[in-house]
Amino acid sequence: MKASLKGRYTDDKSTAAVTLAVNAGNVKLRASMTDATVVNGPSLNGLTLAVEKPGFLIIDYDVPKKDFRFQFMNSVRVAEKPLKLTYIHGRGDNRTVVDGALVFDSANKVSANYMLGTRNCKLKYSYVHGGVTTFEPCYDLGKNAWDFAISRRIYDDVFKATYQIWSKDLALEWSRNSKFNGTFKISASVNLAEESKIPKIIAESTWDLEM
Repeated sequence: MKASLKGRYTDDKSTAAVTLAVNAGNVKLRASMTDATVVNGPSLNGLTLAVEKPGFLIIDYDVPKKDFRFQFMNSVRVAEKPLKLTYIHGRGDNRTVVDGALVFDSANKVSANYMLGTRNCKLKYSYVHGGVTTFEPCYDLGKNAWDFAISRRIYDDVFKATYQIWSKDLALEWSRNSKFNGTFKISASVNLAEESKIPKIIAESTWDLEM
């Protein structure tokens, strides 16, 4: 059994979540709960159950909302290049999203995200320079606008900056993935169109445990 503990801290509140995963043959069984499940007495709030067959299928069940979410994954080859496809459908909101990623080589990848029946479609190109610096321009067809992201890995640390042209949102992020101390991420975002330009700070930390 594996357990994952996650804490999230913002300017105005803090939240926590726990995930338990058990292998059952070639599938995984997961149960996730948030602090809303135990605060003010045990309840079903924030409780999610899931069945996963890695690389093929994930079924999530939101217990309090009685809502299912289906995710199917597959991989095919196009011109001898791997094309990874993901189909996601939420029964409650009746939304269907299709993701695709075509990997040309270790440095170049093109991906697309499309919500069926809408204009919500994003196209992204990812280029990894020298194995440590990643450039990711992204075009949003629905908003007719570009987003840009650049990140750089230094040992276990990753520093990332993103900018959304249409909303003028600038975000800076520092994350670290350690086998011994878990994973943490600190981010600061600010809207450059606002007069105050007060950054919003978010800190997240995750610990994985073998039980």
